[in-house]
Amino acid sequence: NLLRKFLLQCIYATFRTQDGGRSAAEGFNMVRIAKEYKECDQHEKAYQSQNAIFVARKRTNARKVKPMRWVKNVGLGIKTPDAAIEGNYVDKKCPFTGDVSIRGKILKGLVISTKMKRTVVVRRDYLHYIKKYRRFEKRHKNIHAHCTPAFGVKEGDIVTIGQCRPLAKTVKFNVVAHEPQRAKTGKKTFRMF
Repeated sequence: NLLRKFLLQCIYATFRTQDGGRSAAEGFNMVRIAKEYKECDQHEKAYQSQNAIFVARKRTNARKVKPMRWVKNVGLGIKTPDAAIEGNYVDKKCPFTGDVSIRGKILKGLVISTKMKRTVVVRRDYLHYIKKYRRFEKRHKNIHAHCTPAFGVKEGDIVTIGQCRPLAKTVKFNVVAHEPQRAKTGKKTFRMF
């Protein structure tokens, strides 16, 4: 027990920085907060606001003021996008500003359709081994994933999706990272990630 305390003190001392003794490890895990309050986008009939934020509170000049936008760190080495921190959208199914936790599989695939509202179809290609012929055959699966407005996803982009609780009948994944397309390729070309 004493050895563990000593090791923790040594680690803390190595991460110590000049800005008031805050460690670099603490700064790495913290989520940036938005500078000022912007009203949320109002595209629906009902008034849109985040559940964790009380919009009508009095703004004071106190030192420790809660931010007017609630954002969380998903974890698993996934960076929170700037659009989620400084944006003004409301999405309950967003992994960064909503009520959804990412757990289970983390997959990568190609976006083949963005026709649904806030949902994309991701194509994943893989090889299946046939024992009789000692060869592989090409196969693919289409996965429906919820896409937060923080990502401007288009067809042909490569996205990283993380498993979450079921959000709809066929949607059990959430987009957590996005890479814009580099070269124009067909929808059904075989690409493994």
